[in-house]
Amino acid sequence: MDAFLLQILNGLDKGSAYALIALGLTLIFGTLGVVNFAHGALFMIGAFCAVTVQKFLTLSVETIDPEKTDFLGNPLKVKTPYVENWFGPDIGNAIIDWSVPLAILFAIPIMIAVGFIMERGLIKHFYKRPHADQILVTFGLAIVLQEVIKYFYGANPIPTPAPEALNGVANLGAIVGLDLIYPVWRIVYFCFACLIISGVFAFLQFTTFGMVVRAGMADRETVGLLGINIDRRFTIMFGIAAAVAGLAGVMYTPINSPNYHMGMDFLVLSFVVVVVGGMGSLPGAVLAGFLLGILESFASMEWAINLIPGINQIIIYLVAIIILLVRPRGLMGRKGVMED
Repeated sequence: MDAFLLQILNGLDKGSAYALIALGLTLIFGTLGVVNFAHGALFMIGAFCAVTVQKFLTLSVETIDPEKTDFLGNPLKVKTPYVENWFGPDIGNAIIDWSVPLAILFAIPIMIAVGFIMERGLIKHFYKRPHADQILVTFGLAIVLQEVIKYFYGANPIPTPAPEALNGVANLGAIVGLDLIYPVWRIVYFCFACLIISGVFAFLQFTTFGMVVRAGMADRETVGLLGINIDRRFTIMFGIAAAVAGLAGVMYTPINSPNYHMGMDFLVLSFVVVVVGGMGSLPGAVLAGFLLGILESFASMEWAINLIPGINQIIIYLVAIIILLVRPRGLMGRKGVMED
């Protein structure tokens, strides 16, 4: 039972990242009809927003500490972060320690701006082009962004730790008498993903802006005839989708140290998630994300790998093939989407 529950938690943890990226992909496809293969790069940029904030907060100034000397008795030079000089050692160290959560405040405007620039500068020219053209141009954009990150940050992963208070483990099974130890930050990430997903659905369901967007997704021409600038609202949704992917990347940095190819690592899997859930279906993308995350977690167990070597690498694709054979539109796909 302990092992079973542990794999469920592992699956929900990994599925949270899949669901968040797939949610953004589906938002863009559902509103603009664009298959955005650069969405994984937005996840990567979000992760490097956290890296940038950490590097900025740890910028230091060299000072001479007369209380510390070398073996010859000469005063030593010590590096003190600027934030410690500005706010004092206690508050300064706390700010540095919580750099990842604080990076959310930095990432939101950055990701929205990146989304706007991407949509207005490039993707809007491909709305009426075939999906194959959209895939090629956005995949090329993803490679460009990946190489830009590699140029400025290097090719090696950059460790970005979670706050010390959230860097331990929690005994989740103590209440029911089970020995179930799990990292606190992974629990935080799952809760964060649920909060973001709930926020996006609530925004689309209960706000006037969201209702107009949903109406535009169903019948764009009719909404336009009512005098509503639906294109502007769709551009804003592109920015929101970029922010969702970016925030997923920010909070994932303590789990997987950011590197320049992490966007590609998640993109293909997340696109499979979108297809399995059903193109254009937001609930389907979220459901498929968590479902495939759990299946991948169980396929990574030792008995599964011994039974079928390499099953953990292909399980998502096998499940996708089976589901699409049974339900060609995916779990919750809509009729007519990408069927022309």
